[in-house]
Amino acid sequence: MTFTRQDAGGTGGPGPTKDAGGAGGSVRKTAASGTPGPEQPYGNRNDRVSALLQQHGALVALVVLTAIASVSFDSFATSGNFENMAVSSAFLAIVALGMTFVIITGGIDLSVGSVFVLGGVLAAWGSQYGTLVALLLPLTVCGLIGLVNGLLIAKAGLAPFIVTLASMLGARGIMLNVTDEGAETYLVDKGAFFAELGQGKLLGIGAPVWITVALFVLGAVVLRRTRFGQHVYAVGGNEDAAALMGAPVARTKITVYVVNGLLAGLAGTLNAAWLASGVTILGFGMELDAIAAVVIGGTLLSGGLGFVSGSLVGVLLLKVIQNVINQIGSLDSAYQQVVSGAFLVVVIVAQTWLGKRRQVL
Repeated sequence: MTFTRQDAGGTGGPGPTKDAGGAGGSVRKTAASGTPGPEQPYGNRNDRVSALLQQHGALVALVVLTAIASVSFDSFATSGNFENMAVSSAFLAIVALGMTFVIITGGIDLSVGSVFVLGGVLAAWGSQYGTLVALLLPLTVCGLIGLVNGLLIAKAGLAPFIVTLASMLGARGIMLNVTDEGAETYLVDKGAFFAELGQGKLLGIGAPVWITVALFVLGAVVLRRTRFGQHVYAVGGNEDAAALMGAPVARTKITVYVVNGLLAGLAGTLNAAWLASGVTILGFGMELDAIAAVVIGGTLLSGGLGFVSGSLVGVLLLKVIQNVINQIGSLDSAYQQVVSGAFLVVVIVAQTWLGKRRQVL
């Protein structure tokens, strides 16, 4: 039996294909013999169009919305506005990158918002002892939280929703304990090298943006070009089939949750460097924004299919929606959540319809 690969059409990478019956297997069989056969290309134009819309629909929406906003608002298409959107999007994008790995495996992680805040607080506290402590302390603690999540999910067989809900509360509790119930805010010395990680610029572009781009390139390579990336897709496509094929299912799950914890902690660390403080009120609902961005970008909540580039596009689309609402001025910022939620529903419905359409075709 052999794995078949599906070209993602972008930087997200290939993944194992599923059969028309929806069983999620990564092996195709010929109708005549019942033996594994080669993967067939999309048979007709409608099938190819459906696949492209599922993969790149968010990018089309982003381009159209950006073009309309640029014409409608004078202050939208300015270098300052684009720079602010890029830097503020960087932190959510890093969290969404880790969430992409988790969702492709068929999991979910509700703890990233709290882990993000905890990482920022620990980084700000550790900055008084030097840049090395400010970086290693939050990454170690947040990575351990991800490790606990992965072990409980992969080894104990507990539901990801329940496990990560518990770790969300636990991470928030640790943060409150460190900050005396949120009463104390640790500051970062603006003259320290650590602050440059959030406030520095290279070629006029903020350091967090460069770090985010580098991480997404690395994430795309891992999913597209490594055996671990293929295991991620295989586990999400059909866990039982992946195990029969010899894929290390438990190790793959543990790894993606550790990576997710590390990235959430890194995002919080960079945010603390950017704000020069460990703000305790951030991160509420960030897990939902990350999940929304990943799904809007074309990753299936059921697992087995996803794109790193799509998650980045999803983050940018949410940020542009927020910026447009701010540009209008007469709308309350709460409308951003309404618009984002409505858009997410539309995307999920479209994904379901396109998936069924491709199975029929």
